[in-house]
Amino acid sequence: MADEPRALAWTGEALRLIDQTLLPTRLAYVEVREVGALVTAIQRLVVRGAPALGAAGAYGVAIALHQASRENWSEQTLREAINSIRSARPTAVNLAYGVDRVSPLIEAGAGAVAAEADRILQEDIAANLAIGRHGADWIGRPVRILTHCNAGALATCGWGTALGVVRELHSRGLVEHVYVDETRPLLQGARLTAWELDQAQIPYQVQADAAAASTILRGLVDVAIVGADRIAANGDTANKIGSVGVALACGEAGIPFMVAAPWTTIDLETKTGAEITIEQRDGGEILTWQGIRTTPEAARAFNPAFDVTPARLITALATETGVLSIADGQTPDNAVWPGHR
Repeated sequence: MADEPRALAWTGEALRLIDQTLLPTRLAYVEVREVGALVTAIQRLVVRGAPALGAAGAYGVAIALHQASRENWSEQTLREAINSIRSARPTAVNLAYGVDRVSPLIEAGAGAVAAEADRILQEDIAANLAIGRHGADWIGRPVRILTHCNAGALATCGWGTALGVVRELHSRGLVEHVYVDETRPLLQGARLTAWELDQAQIPYQVQADAAAASTILRGLVDVAIVGADRIAANGDTANKIGSVGVALACGEAGIPFMVAAPWTTIDLETKTGAEITIEQRDGGEILTWQGIRTTPEAARAFNPAFDVTPARLITALATETGVLSIADGQTPDNAVWPGHR
């Protein structure tokens, strides 16, 4: 794990990011030193994935403090800049969590903020490794897996959540095959998950999103594992658009649908999935392909980035503390683990 590319790293005054829009054809990095550039990077999906966004938000406050010092910002300008980071993507709760966690340290300066952001990053890596172990223990047998979008090292501070479970299963010799949904419209599965599986030498095939239900109902899949961008108190889960269709197919086929995420992705203030804000993205992602119009000029797009899978369709939630059996009525709001109430 030490040698794998990291989605983000702090250099002391800048945030170094893998430009995930260029993968898999090119591994390139950008250094972000200004708040506007960070907000753009978040919205363009240069950096993405709920846990990675949490760390990026925390480091973003340090970036704002450095920029405020250079440009003699007023306190109001600083507050507005920090809020622009916090609200850059509304569905993923970790982004706001990262900003809010370091904000009490603003008076102590950028160094103190960055040090706390470092702790967030290290905690996330440790959490991901634990999620992988607990999820793999729960599955505990050779399996054919389906995954949707990218919830690997690229979406986190290292190792991955859903792909962390896959990687741990692979280390135990328990992965027979992985079906990778391409994840329209920006192909995070085909571009990013496939790249990570390729790096780890885990056997996989990429398939169209529309093939997922058929693959499951044909009996070719033993378990589906996805990540999460926000989990409500009752277990309803927001994840990349298309996830709820996978869950419905798993329910029909009678196979487990597992969500893998750290506790920082659980929002106990959000009671149900109906309260989760669903990000609407630019229609050009649907109406064009690589800048070429593929739809009639009069066409308009409906482009939600996420959907909400009801808790009743989720079999299990793997976290760093263990696995909640959602199917048996265990949910984040009734969990009895210390520190998680």
